[in-house]
Amino acid sequence: MLDEIRAIAVVVIAAGISTFSTPLVIRFARSIGAVDQPNERKVSTRSSMPLLGGLAVGVGCGGGLIAAHFLSLGGGLSTQVAGFAAGGAILVLVGAWDDRFTMPVIAKLFFQTGAAVIAIKVGFSFDIFSDPISATRLSVPAWILWPVSLLWIVGVTNAMNLIDGLDGLSSGIGAIIAATLTIICWQAGQWIGVVIGLALFGALIGYLPYNFPPARIFLGDTGSLLIGYALALIALEGYRKAAFLAFLVPMLALAIPLLDTSLSILRRLRSGRGVFSADQLHMHHRLLHREGSHKNAVLMLYFLTGCFCMIAISFAQIDGWLAFVYLAAVVAVTVRLLRNLDAFALEVDGDESPDHEEKLGAVDEMSQGDERE
Repeated sequence: MLDEIRAIAVVVIAAGISTFSTPLVIRFARSIGAVDQPNERKVSTRSSMPLLGGLAVGVGCGGGLIAAHFLSLGGGLSTQVAGFAAGGAILVLVGAWDDRFTMPVIAKLFFQTGAAVIAIKVGFSFDIFSDPISATRLSVPAWILWPVSLLWIVGVTNAMNLIDGLDGLSSGIGAIIAATLTIICWQAGQWIGVVIGLALFGALIGYLPYNFPPARIFLGDTGSLLIGYALALIALEGYRKAAFLAFLVPMLALAIPLLDTSLSILRRLRSGRGVFSADQLHMHHRLLHREGSHKNAVLMLYFLTGCFCMIAISFAQIDGWLAFVYLAAVVAVTVRLLRNLDAFALEVDGDESPDHEEKLGAVDEMSQGDERE
């Protein structure tokens, strides 16, 4: 019971710091000119929206980690938590620079890789594999551990960055996934993941009221990179639960951003365009096109993320051949869902005309018309 009280305290402290710091970040972003400018790849048509929302999330998350230390939750701070803080600070600084001045993709990948290396060095890695047949736990050799862990951390970091296309989307989905992975880590006795997850969850729910449609501030790369990085590391802690196919659990929790990123890469390769080229064919674009409402599209993606997260929590408790049956059912339902969203198509319902772009802009203006400072 004492640990539960401490956990609630960490969430409340992180949320409080994030809530009270966000208005200050709004003023700071405007004072230095870190504001969003609409272009052809963005849904939002509002100019001069402050960025740098990730600073408030980062401060709140840091406050939660410090609170966990003084409350001795999970043994307090450790080398791993310090490593996460160092890597997260790098990405916050990189994101802030990109939000204000823009940074080349290659440069951002370089810093993301550096942050991932720090995380792996302090122990966030795929170092254990559960044999799907005998259920024995095997140690992963370094020549597999390093590339797989790097790919996972950088991949999830960018997945949360790419899905950040609607007000409140990345922060809300991040909060749902953080809560889910924290539960999984708690069940597995992985206290490092619990501490980071609680701090991140608290910071996100404190920030979300300012970011939910109609948003008063955007996360920017400052926030989306930090969220993705944190979720990747928490997931690495959570997968270590000694259960059958446990390595799939974090993937299920992160299904929406991972699927969106994977389908984006495949779609661009199929159309002969560069992997890093922009388009308006992400899941949130398709849902906005279907729902006709900015807020409804965001809430639908919250619901879908919540469904996958509940599946992940239940899947963590399943072992043996039943896990294969359950996994096959999840895959079948997921494929059907993606087909219903036309996620495999190269356009949105065949409508990529200029009139369609104008319609999306009009929908966005109407959904944001009641924005208040």
